[in-house]
Amino acid sequence: MKKLSLYILACLLVISCKKEVKPQTFETGGIDRSFDADIEVSYDTANNKSDVAKKINAIVQSEILKSIPNHEDKNSVNEALEAFNAEYIEFSKQFEENKQKWTLAIETEVIYQANEVITMGLSVYTDTGGAHGNDSIELLNFNPSNGELYSQNELFSDLNEFKKLAETYFKDHVKNEGKNISEFFFGKPFQLPENIGFNDEGVILLYNTYEIASYNQGYTEFVIPIEKAEEFLEVY
Repeated sequence: MKKLSLYILACLLVISCKKEVKPQTFETGGIDRSFDADIEVSYDTANNKSDVAKKINAIVQSEILKSIPNHEDKNSVNEALEAFNAEYIEFSKQFEENKQKWTLAIETEVIYQANEVITMGLSVYTDTGGAHGNDSIELLNFNPSNGELYSQNELFSDLNEFKKLAETYFKDHVKNEGKNISEFFFGKPFQLPENIGFNDEGVILLYNTYEIASYNQGYTEFVIPIEKAEEFLEVY
């Protein structure tokens, strides 16, 4: 199983003690069956019977479904996995000389909980025999009061000012990594990543491979300390 492998995500597996809360509880399950392709799916399920838990679980299933290649006409994760496996079987019959198995690895981790937000990471790795596999991490921010996903705008009281702050931290991060700022954003101005979430230290900003730079640059991720960011936050 391909894990949430980045050094930042490795230190995200913490539950905030910032506030006295009764957190949503989760248990880890997965798809317990074998396939011809190398398929592993492990995900967290909110394990009480509340409407909030049901909403969170439905969204997690939906996001997992969307991460499976060629999922568009499928109605469930199991159906999409069956289709991926069938496509691999057909491919292996047509190209018997190709012995490489297709790989699909999906995993979630709950990385932060507080009264106002639950952040979950969704890691996906696929390899269908190209030059290299593709992996991505999505940060999902749930509203604990209703189970809905927050939009990025809903996380911030002043997104524009937070963006200015984030740019300074991004430049420091790139400099500390010994990289050239000109190698990022393909000549365009600084932009916030699609994936922003929280851990016990502050605000996580994560750019997936290809989002702002070439494949060789890989992931770009950093954390803005909460004391620096909190004036711009709507939730934490």
